[in-house]
Amino acid sequence: MCGDTPAERYPTVWEPPQALRSASQMALFMRRVAQESGREFADYTDLWQWSIDDRAGFWSALWRFTDVVAGRTCDSVLQNGDAMPGARWFSGARLNFAENLLRYRDAHTAIVFRGEDGSEQRLSYSELYRQAARLAAALHRLGIGPGDRVAAIVPNIPQAVIGMLATAWLGAVWSSCSPDFGVEGILDRFGQIEPKLLIAVDGYRFKGRVIDLRDKLGAVRTGLGPGCAHCLLVPWQATGPLDDVLVWDDLPDRASDAPPFAQLPFDQPLYILFSSGTTGKPKCIVHGAGGTLLQHLKEHRLHTDIRRDDCLFYYTTCGWMMWNWLVSGLASGTTLVLFDGNPFHPTADALWRIADELGVSVFGTSAKYLSAQQKAGVRVVDELPLERLRAVLSTGSPLAPESFDYVLRDIRPGVQICSISGGTDIVSCFALGNPLLPVRRGQLQCRGLGLAVEVFDADGHSVLNEPGELVCTRPFPCMPVGFWNDPDGSRYHAAYFERFPGVWTHGDWTVLTGEGGLIIEGRSDAVLNPGGVRIGTAEIYRQVERLAQVQESVCVGQRWDDDVRVVLFVVLRDAAQLDDELRQTIRKTLRDNASPRHVPAKILQVSDIPRTRSGKISELAVRDTIEGRPLANTEALLNPQALEEFRGREELQRD
Repeated sequence: MCGDTPAERYPTVWEPPQALRSASQMALFMRRVAQESGREFADYTDLWQWSIDDRAGFWSALWRFTDVVAGRTCDSVLQNGDAMPGARWFSGARLNFAENLLRYRDAHTAIVFRGEDGSEQRLSYSELYRQAARLAAALHRLGIGPGDRVAAIVPNIPQAVIGMLATAWLGAVWSSCSPDFGVEGILDRFGQIEPKLLIAVDGYRFKGRVIDLRDKLGAVRTGLGPGCAHCLLVPWQATGPLDDVLVWDDLPDRASDAPPFAQLPFDQPLYILFSSGTTGKPKCIVHGAGGTLLQHLKEHRLHTDIRRDDCLFYYTTCGWMMWNWLVSGLASGTTLVLFDGNPFHPTADALWRIADELGVSVFGTSAKYLSAQQKAGVRVVDELPLERLRAVLSTGSPLAPESFDYVLRDIRPGVQICSISGGTDIVSCFALGNPLLPVRRGQLQCRGLGLAVEVFDADGHSVLNEPGELVCTRPFPCMPVGFWNDPDGSRYHAAYFERFPGVWTHGDWTVLTGEGGLIIEGRSDAVLNPGGVRIGTAEIYRQVERLAQVQESVCVGQRWDDDVRVVLFVVLRDAAQLDDELRQTIRKTLRDNASPRHVPAKILQVSDIPRTRSGKISELAVRDTIEGRPLANTEALLNPQALEEFRGREELQRD
């Protein structure tokens, strides 16, 4: 690691302007809590410490600050507060998630949809409310009610948002996946939760082509069986009719028939999200309405300073939890920008052009997208003013330090870069941005309020400035309600609480720095262990992918000679070839900038790398393939054919 001091290793690349420090919602919240409690907060660290020491006080203050709409207030903010799992939040409260997202019913723009072909749709908050009410009335007539599951095969379009809102309006449970999933992948997910209604599009557009989904939809309906009593078809690409379906456009326009918003307990199931499923059928993770709402309000209003005049964009699909996170922006009255299609179509800078045209102020994407933009040589700083853009959010994998440089140099100088991290497990973030703190190159800014995040060593001791397991030591409201079809909670317990009893272990290999930031070094189950020394794969990717010849890479450990050796696979740019000179360059780069332990024993070339359907590199799939183990579920992969280049490699059978 270069540099001898923290300031050299992680230089400050952004400082909040004084006006933001004073006028941000985080600062306002801090002042209000100080006034209510009679205590003073010296800085964010002080506020964070209070938020985990007095969790009931913090979460109830957040409830008041964000004006949660509820039919009934709670009897108790926190019961059994030391039990994890087992704590109960806001007992006795009654609320509705959709009512909170539809609290604004005016002419302000709620949604702007933009397709890769340039098509556009706009909905005001009043129109969004009317369309959600219309659909809620229709679903109510079909008998959809509290606890029923509504499954959706939809792209990131306005109908997906309307479908979720109508489902939540009635107290039913929403679950969605993107239309590029295969039949088996869809049934592995929706088959477990037995939906009463399926909402689906007839087709979608990608890279200028229309993909007809009618045959796939027929196979899915057959697989779900008679328990899925209804299918609602969205004629998105007009690919043709289907038998025995309700058609979205033909539903009666009777919004006035919608029942009142169902007032339900704080932990009423709202969403079912799915794990990646690379080791078997995906886990069905059930999230509650109240915890999801409060957590997203906190992250949007306090950590991202989102307001009504903001324009929030996240490049996501309906199969990634960032879609759920994005849609919650409606509760803050902001304008959402939805995009569906290939982000490099028709040009590599397509998303930045949309952001400029629509006045996006908060732009969210994945670390891999930013890396790919840099590799493609995308530079818009001299062409697109991006005048309203104030923050770039990145997640999905660790954001390389060089990507901080790239955004500030080639996209928008002076922008706040918020590398954020959490996941499907909590449908939100453990670490994220902050309008009161500096951005340090290569670090996530801070731990989220109300989350007792620490880093543990192998013995369960909290450590600073050294890698370990990211854990959360106290309960928090957005913990899952549980897993579907897990009546005794054993699968839920095994997923998060076996490693350190009574402590949430998230599965990220992480460093908590002395400055209060975090560095995510990869997934714990993919950590390399040569000679008994644990190494995060992100450390290797950061160095290797700086090289001009390397487009991307994946690194795994291979059992060899009673130890583990590091094997690196690289995808090279253009006509580059992996020769001895490039291998030596890679080894020297890792030795000089990381350590000799990071130098791979084998460096091999491939043309593609397997990814999950949310776009994350699947190191486990690569590891199992080179070890000759069968993969439990290739349907969980976006491109399972990529594994063929890893299978049976002769180079891996010798020293």
